[in-house]
Amino acid sequence: MSVELLKEQLEQVIHSGDPLQIRDLLDSQNISDVADLVYEMPDYESQIITAMSVHRAAGVFKILEFPTQQTIIQTLPPTKTAELLNELPPDDRTDFLEELPSSAVRELIKLLDNEERKITLSLLGYPENSVGRLMTPDYVYVYENNTVQQVLETIRRVGKNSETIDVIYVINNKGELLDDIRIREFILATPDKKVIDLMDNRVVALNAYDDQEVANEAFKMNNRVALPVVSNSNKLLGIVTIDDILWVASEEFSEDIQKIGGTAALDQPYLEMPLFQLFKKRIGWLVVLFLGEMLTATAMAYFEDEIARATVLALFIPLIISSGGNSGSQASTLIIQAMAVGEISLRDWWRVMRREILSGLLLGSVLGIIGFFRIFVWNSINPNLYGVHWMLVGITVGFALLGVVLWGTLCGSMLPMVLKRLGADPAVSSAPFVATLVDVTGLIIYFSVAFFTLSGKLL
Repeated sequence: MSVELLKEQLEQVIHSGDPLQIRDLLDSQNISDVADLVYEMPDYESQIITAMSVHRAAGVFKILEFPTQQTIIQTLPPTKTAELLNELPPDDRTDFLEELPSSAVRELIKLLDNEERKITLSLLGYPENSVGRLMTPDYVYVYENNTVQQVLETIRRVGKNSETIDVIYVINNKGELLDDIRIREFILATPDKKVIDLMDNRVVALNAYDDQEVANEAFKMNNRVALPVVSNSNKLLGIVTIDDILWVASEEFSEDIQKIGGTAALDQPYLEMPLFQLFKKRIGWLVVLFLGEMLTATAMAYFEDEIARATVLALFIPLIISSGGNSGSQASTLIIQAMAVGEISLRDWWRVMRREILSGLLLGSVLGIIGFFRIFVWNSINPNLYGVHWMLVGITVGFALLGVVLWGTLCGSMLPMVLKRLGADPAVSSAPFVATLVDVTGLIIYFSVAFFTLSGKLL
């Protein structure tokens, strides 16, 4: 059903005033459709959540954007807020609470049941962006001496409240993780077979203090729907599921794209962020880049005499620096993306440099030839445009383009890796930052080539 049609039906049943009719309509829809409905009808967002069964309401609430979640919680009655928070999976509840001010968190935690409060406080105790913040304690575990029959009975007893039953975890009497076994192995085995006979001891586990990006990489490399989370002493603490990792990957991707564009990562959707907050996110990088571009003016002032003697050189300054900046931005974006998805690591720096040297030479040669050909054509049309030394000017521009593009590709490819080596986020070597750096150095390359080729002629 389309959102528009659902919206019309909901308006009709709301006017009827029958709460059961409203609940039946909303509970019969996909949660993604109801979430779209919440965005379409902001005046009714709290009423929509209140009208639904608590289980369905929790399913809708956890996929909403944080600003919408915050608005709903602020307008819900305390009893409904308590029901909703207690129904939310622990990892989704933690993800919501960690975005709130500490004073609000303290008040909302009071609404939780004792067991849920204990779980939430435990998850909030882990560092921000750690795997511990993502994990849920709702999973099925068995012991190595259990039979398959006992395992199936355990699944029937506790599986309903588990995040997933695709994978069953094996622990010993100390609570240490021994293995993880897919449920199909138990289904296909005979009832009297022991768990230990099904174990292959090839378990892949995450540490609760690992960064969430580590979890993202582990899921990608091991093709799992869930991974166990252990303590430093290998005690099984919880599990992380693929849906949580997809959210993390989406957020990381958005942050990297924003940083590549030359702004700080936004904490909220663009249209939800207050204008002054958006200003603060953007002004810092703009000031840094502006100060960097001031060095371009300094470099031009240094070559003021050369420009005065050969004003024709000034005509090609925008061409030279933009070509270098563009090549650097290309290389930077490609390397950051490749590092983000694990295609390259710091160990590959020499392979990357060799490829970019060759790429820079090829790209620079093509642009250099085009630049020389452009001067040749314009001089043929107007022989007085570049003077009698037009060929030397063309050679200067051609070789300068080769040098600047080569330098731009090297800067753009190596800077993200250098920042990664220093422990910084490679995404901060954004395309505008690389372009600014290459602008300044590109002028030095250009006028150095000009001094070499035109000395004794125009200079």
